Amino acid sequence: MRITDNLKEDISNAPSWFLDALKIKPSELIIKNVRGNLSYSRWNCLNENKKLLILIHGTGAHKRWWYPIAPQFMQDTNIVAVDLPGMGDSGFREEYSIKDFGECIISIIENEKIKNGIDNVSIVGHSLGGQVAAYVASEQKELVNNLIMIDTFIRPPDWDPSQHEGGPLRMIKYYPEKRIILERFRLLPQQDCNNDWFMRYIADHSVKETDEGWRWKFDDSMFNSLERLFGYKFTFDCPALFIHGANSLLMSGNILENIKDMYSDIMEFKEVPEAAHHVPLDKPCLLYTSPSPRDVEESRMPSSA
Repeated sequence: MRITDNLKEDISNAPSWFLDALKIKPSELIIKNVRGNLSYSRWNCLNENKKLLILIHGTGAHKRWWYPIAPQFMQDTNIVAVDLPGMGDSGFREEYSIKDFGECIISIIENEKIKNGIDNVSIVGHSLGGQVAAYVASEQKELVNNLIMIDTFIRPPDWDPSQHEGGPLRMIKYYPEKRIILERFRLLPQQDCNNDWFMRYIADHSVKETDEGWRWKFDDSMFNSLERLFGYKFTFDCPALFIHGANSLLMSGNILENIKDMYSDIMEFKEVPEAAHHVPLDKPCLLYTSPSPRDVEESRMPSSA
């Protein structure tokens, strides 16, 4: 990954569809909350219809992961990419939980229904974002019309959290120069990614400058305190699709088979060749959603990556 003081120059080798997408600037919106504001971006549908596609990032990530991808859907739907609490440009909170993240998504949906007359909602979630999406689709079935989970680790109902100690994704440190912290950007779980221009772009938007120096945007206290969905079984009944990378470490062993055993009766499964856990980076030109996840296509987006 090339790192200089010029992001535009560093990603100049990106394919044209990627660079063209970044030229399309979304609206930047905030839902104010006393516990911490919620930041999200919105792209308006070119056909002014009432559909909405919500894109939810994974652990420690942010809405900018979706900026090159979201504009590809503007012909068919409105799009929202959200920063979950404690990540991206959303505020830090004293407590974090999957349920709280889900409530944030529900608040966006309700706001969109009131302000923009949205009457059809699809949700795509990568990794942690898939758990949030599935939780919303299970708890508020009437709000969600389609669901896609991307390489989401789903714990079995008998998962014992006491046997699996957590920890911070990265302990927050401060760096004197932006280039120094960008050189430390890594994907977790670690994997190779041939699309260095995509990594360089999201790395640039993963950091912020403070009085103490440059730091990662996420709240590192979240990763020890995040309340997960232990013992919870998803019960969504909308069309649903589970996309997973063929080389994903999170789907290794019997993990994927356990997920299929639990949910194959209510969800379709699709493997993405030559992709690891971070499918949006490895294969950004895969079409994630369609009017029905059961009829997933692969080619509406360009096929150069």
